[in-house]
Amino acid sequence: MTARRKALTVAALGIAPLAMAGLAAAPASAHGSMTDPVSRVSACFAEGPENPKSAACKAAIAASGTQAFYDWNEVNIANAAGKHQQLIPDGKLCSAGRDKYKGLDLPRADWPSSAMTPGNRTFSYKATAPHKGSFELYLTKDGYDPTQPLKWSDLEAKPFAKVTNPKLENGAYVFNGVVPSKSGRHLIYSIWQRSDSPEAFYTCSDVVFGKDNGGGTSTPTASAPSEEEIADGADKSTVDHNGHGGDGGEEAGSGSEKDGTAPAGEAAENAPEANTAAEPTVAGDAGSGADATPEAGSENLARTGGDSNTPYLAIGGAAALAVGAAATFGAARRRPATAGRGRHSR
Repeated sequence: MTARRKALTVAALGIAPLAMAGLAAAPASAHGSMTDPVSRVSACFAEGPENPKSAACKAAIAASGTQAFYDWNEVNIANAAGKHQQLIPDGKLCSAGRDKYKGLDLPRADWPSSAMTPGNRTFSYKATAPHKGSFELYLTKDGYDPTQPLKWSDLEAKPFAKVTNPKLENGAYVFNGVVPSKSGRHLIYSIWQRSDSPEAFYTCSDVVFGKDNGGGTSTPTASAPSEEEIADGADKSTVDHNGHGGDGGEEAGSGSEKDGTAPAGEAAENAPEANTAAEPTVAGDAGSGADATPEAGSENLARTGGDSNTPYLAIGGAAALAVGAAATFGAARRRPATAGRGRHSR
């Protein structure tokens, strides 16, 4: 075998493993957070993880560290599959049971909040990596006490808003819901369950019906992060949109960093504990997983211009062409020269 043919063979064999790696790659993960009404993690990220303004965000960042807020769009459980109540214990709803985001669970009545009124309202959920799925929004019951840890039993039994595959506008999912009549300070809990993966995302948005929190004390107004703030914070984020959550095989939150691994011990710390407390069942819709069944051949919206098969077929096709071309060239090199065409010099 000549040196040139050896080189072609090595090149073709080298492409094949890369193609197989592409075929085995998981689809890009969904990421995002509620921005209208503004979630706690979004509000604190917008204030600035290094120099937050509100007392609540200062306390949350002191408890969790700044990295949790640079990773504001990843309050998730990779393998939730609709089992939200079973995976997230009482008192840890806002962090999705993840120690990384434990600052979000602090019970206090001065979290930055959004004004809320009863009736029809448009909601917005910033999606930094969009995917098919369903959204469910729950409101706290009358008598909710923000100074106590949030429990599943503090939420109304059924979501007041539920939508599947809402429209995406300017990088955010937009959908409507009818808000029940409430007064004073409350909390809206959102669950975004992907339908193309068992991964789910969770947010807590503090809202106020009326002018104050019901106790006569005004609270800071929550602001959503701007596109500029999101872009500026991207370099400090450890969230990787291209290799996490697609197969649901990871521990909650682990393996989502850009280097593909979690810091030592983090996987164990982040794995949500089982909720063994005997609490009333919240919303059969929230825990049933009816909308959480992965759809066969579902579209991968995080990859523009194709469905879930496109990236793999493209990579596999390119590799097949490369290997085929190498084989064809090698065969041509072995073919004897035909009459009338002269010798083919080597």
